[in-house]
Amino acid sequence: MANNFGSLRDLVMSLEGDFEKFYDKNNSAAGTRVRKGMQELKNMAQAIRSEVQNTKNSAAGTGAAAGAAKPAAKKAAPAAAKKAAPAKKK
Repeated sequence: MANNFGSLRDLVMSLEGDFEKFYDKNNSAAGTRVRKGMQELKNMAQAIRSEVQNTKNSAAGTGAAAGAAKPAAKKAAPAAAKKAAPAKKK
């Protein structure tokens, strides 16, 4: 786990210079590198999310097998309720 966090932190820190070059100096090549780095960040985040979920699920499965009580699951709000209604056009 600490390795994932370290890799994540290293990736973000490696992008700092390109962010500065793109936003402060309008260097478009740095913008391309930022976009590439952000895609890597997205992929890394998804891999970590999957790993955490799998670890959580396997731990919950082991606890249930040992006779541990499972807490009541929360129901997710419907997707429509999560979004604000669009503004009406006049």
